[in-house]
Amino acid sequence: METAMATAKELKELSAEDLQRRATELRETLFQDQLKRRTGSLDSPSERTQHRRDLARVLTVMTQKAKTAKQG
Repeated sequence: METAMATAKELKELSAEDLQRRATELRETLFQDQLKRRTGSLDSPSERTQHRRDLARVLTVMTQKAKTAKQG
């Protein structure tokens, strides 16, 4: 379920459904990371940070798309 980091430019090209799906996947990944951290089996804490940043990037693009849809 590992998703590659996408740039904001790449994310802007995705549809709203794809962005929603990506956000759901990242939330699930973060939940799994949290469980691994609590059990002490999280290999790389930096991966969790990267997943959080990716989720923030996806949510930002979703917000931008929603704003432009309301204006246009």
